[in-house]
Amino acid sequence: MASERDLRKMGSKANFVSTSIPKFDGDYDHWSMVTENLLRSKEYWVVVESGYSQPMSMDGMTPTQKQNLEEMNLKDLKAKNYLFQSLDKSILKTITQKETSKQLWDSKKMKCQGNVRVKRAQLNCLRRDFEVLAMKKGESINDYFGRVMTVANDMRNYGEDVSDVKIVEKILRTLTDKWNYIICSIEEAKDIDQVPVDALQSSLFIHEQKFKGDGGEEHALKVTHEGYDGRGRGKVAFRGG
Repeated sequence: MASERDLRKMGSKANFVSTSIPKFDGDYDHWSMVTENLLRSKEYWVVVESGYSQPMSMDGMTPTQKQNLEEMNLKDLKAKNYLFQSLDKSILKTITQKETSKQLWDSKKMKCQGNVRVKRAQLNCLRRDFEVLAMKKGESINDYFGRVMTVANDMRNYGEDVSDVKIVEKILRTLTDKWNYIICSIEEAKDIDQVPVDALQSSLFIHEQKFKGDGGEEHALKVTHEGYDGRGRGKVAFRGG
């Protein structure tokens, strides 16, 4: 049987949870998202978001005010420690403000995202990329959704309101010809405004597997041209969530 000392050691190890500090690898959007989540989980984000400054003097402060100030100071030091560990020395040397965690965070953000004019120009480029996106012949549903969502999420990171409805409409509008019949079916079976992106992807993926099982693209195109009734309506149901 394990001794009492061994049990204490085991209990100590069980209670210890190592924190994985995200290292900046050049992808600011990903790094900032993961790092913010880490700091929020540690309850340090408040000092990064709102800022903190050490007063010149604590004269006249109540004991409660002094205690609150000490707690904020400690949170700021811990938040700054996480940021220091997540950035390489070469990057830290290029950041001018390091006195508080907020100054460090804002300086890094400004260096990576640039000023408002640069940010606007980058967003305009992403908007153009989004508009010209179209499914390539032979491209899989999952690959095309991946391309669309990458651009859409980049636009969101720059403050653009890219709704699921906009993404769904974009995808349905830019699928290849073999999907025409399925698109008509989806539009008749569902209110497009209520179709989640994930449900659309799942439904199209299922149809894609059927295409492969029924003879590939030639069969799909045949269904596209012949699979309508006299009113031009499709005859399959949308199975998305």
